[in-house]
Amino acid sequence: MMGVLLVTAAMATATSFAQTVPVPKPAPVPKPAPKGRDGGSASDGQRGPTTTGATQQPPNPIIPDPRRNVPSSIFQTFDANQKAQAAKVSAYLSSLQTLVGNFVQVGPDGSKTQGDFYIQKPGKMRVEYDPPSPIDIIADGSSVVVRDRKLATQDVYPLSQTPLRFLLSDRIDLMKDTNVVNVTADDLFISVTIEEKQALVGTSRLLLMLGAKDGQLKQWTVTDPQGYDTTFAVYNLDTSKKLDPTMFKIDFTNYGPSPG
Repeated sequence: MMGVLLVTAAMATATSFAQTVPVPKPAPVPKPAPKGRDGGSASDGQRGPTTTGATQQPPNPIIPDPRRNVPSSIFQTFDANQKAQAAKVSAYLSSLQTLVGNFVQVGPDGSKTQGDFYIQKPGKMRVEYDPPSPIDIIADGSSVVVRDRKLATQDVYPLSQTPLRFLLSDRIDLMKDTNVVNVTADDLFISVTIEEKQALVGTSRLLLMLGAKDGQLKQWTVTDPQGYDTTFAVYNLDTSKKLDPTMFKIDFTNYGPSPG
């Protein structure tokens, strides 16, 4: 599994595992934002409310039209409004230092999973899926691992070869630092599509969507070279939490189930 497919492959693994385990479906309830790991972790059940506003209901992710065909051209040009919208997204992403929240993920087969995520820029991220999924994703600044606690396996990739690097860069100018192939804006979302081509892997895309009114990150969609989409919608965002640095450390020797 190639590094550029990390996010899609890991998320697909989590969703497929969830499909194999029958789980009761209670009525949806608001999920509090996870703590910043200074007083507990998302996995130990010690979650605290977000510090800004009321706790939100899980969102319904916006699934891109699978028939869409984003034009890609070395001669791609953008008007002043598109450049301004891309600059707004760049400024927002560059302004973030920490970001904590909950997510709803929709895999290529339409299955949904939920969990918590933690971002500490530059380069650090932790994604924890709710049970029964055993998957964690950890980025430590240079490497990314997809850890399966049930199988006691861990796949390692260079962060530089995954779409995560765009979200985790300390500072980024999308128009200069990436291959932007589409920029759109309406009353609900500002959307920027980034395309990557790798000779041995193929073409993949990352679609970032921010709220048009609040300017906050709403979701991203990774499209793998086979054309399969994995969408990751985020909510209960908090930029004020102090995160424990140890949560982003990768243990390259012990990643199986806890003893006992």
